[in-house]
Amino acid sequence: MAATNYELSSKLVQYLDLHLTLPIMEYLQERGLYNEDDILRAKLALLDKTNMVDFAMDIYKGLNGVDEVPAEMKERRTQVVARLRQLQADVDPIIKCLQNRHVVEKFRQDKSFNLQFLQEEFQIGAEHVEALYQYARFQFNCGNYSLAAELLQSYRTLCTNSERNISALWGKLAAEILMHEAVNIQEAREDVFKLKEVIDNQTFAPPLVQLQQRTWLLHWSLYVFWNHENGRNDIIDLFLSPAYISAIQINAPHLLRYVAVAVVINKKKQRSVLKELIRAIQQESYEYSDPVTQFLECVFVHYDFDGAQQKLKECEAVLDNDFFLAAYKDEFIENARLFIFETYCRIHQSISIALLAERLGMDQEAAEKWIANLILNAKLNAKIDSKSGTVVMGTQSQSVHEQLVDKAKMLSVRTYVLANTVVGSVKP
Repeated sequence: MAATNYELSSKLVQYLDLHLTLPIMEYLQERGLYNEDDILRAKLALLDKTNMVDFAMDIYKGLNGVDEVPAEMKERRTQVVARLRQLQADVDPIIKCLQNRHVVEKFRQDKSFNLQFLQEEFQIGAEHVEALYQYARFQFNCGNYSLAAELLQSYRTLCTNSERNISALWGKLAAEILMHEAVNIQEAREDVFKLKEVIDNQTFAPPLVQLQQRTWLLHWSLYVFWNHENGRNDIIDLFLSPAYISAIQINAPHLLRYVAVAVVINKKKQRSVLKELIRAIQQESYEYSDPVTQFLECVFVHYDFDGAQQKLKECEAVLDNDFFLAAYKDEFIENARLFIFETYCRIHQSISIALLAERLGMDQEAAEKWIANLILNAKLNAKIDSKSGTVVMGTQSQSVHEQLVDKAKMLSVRTYVLANTVVGSVKP
């Protein structure tokens, strides 16, 4: 399997802000997956669309082995600095007000009141609020993410335009992600769910617009959830909810990899969501599959344990090359191995410890201890018969409650997808 097989960056960047693609490109550069010069050229092309001119100059020098940059790059830097100074002058009055603690303490939830208060007391008008938005965007484009997040939050306390407010929330989320700090990841998580609420409550928005917004949110949330302590739960809850699994199946089946990994490493939620995940993987296998999704199919659909072992080996390289999942590789591999043996044990009435020891690469005594721990930790209905050297399995049936929950979830997903299909097919 080639190193770049199943590498998802080309699919992911279609739904990311330019700045959010930079960490992925830098990771690919560190991994050496692609030609170094090709990566540098791609980064330079990306930076040309931002205000990060000094960064672009450094890359140009390194790429071309020179100490000087072209005149147009110098001119571009001059323009950026001039525009920055102009914007700073425009926002200076409102920035001074926002930095005054006594002024901010008088703000209320009512944005119209805040605007009226600033106008009456400090002659701060709509043009200053607009300048604040433009200044925040400019700082973000310069790579000053901390300042941009702060400015956008201030803007949102004053902005009465709902579309602009949502745009500022997206920008704030991107800035918080790019700051790479735990406290900002917590705020970013809150903003992900604020955006979800906004998207889901857009009653009159065209279904296609909502679909696109959900797809973007799913991709952006990867940066947040894989860096948050509750992230593996959040991924499962968001990605497998009816509206969002529908978005994945229609627009982005490659995101099933991230749901699959979250489920495998999340022991608390495995039982309740595994069937739903497997169903989605099977439905989309003609459109997208990789060793992670294929592993789950081998174990839970085909009961092909030799195939599962092979796919698990391939998963190691896939996860190593994934910007979001590399840190979870060992945890995934360990839990995936447990999946193999737990499932193997559940479908056999009596299993030879010697056979399992051979598969585990252990001596029989060590294997017996390992299996005993597996039975205890996985709460399997089983016992070890040391005399016959076997593991004897009890019956493992699904409760009536579990069956009802599974059927209700499936009906919910089917109803949502059917409703979307009907809405999409109706012509005005």
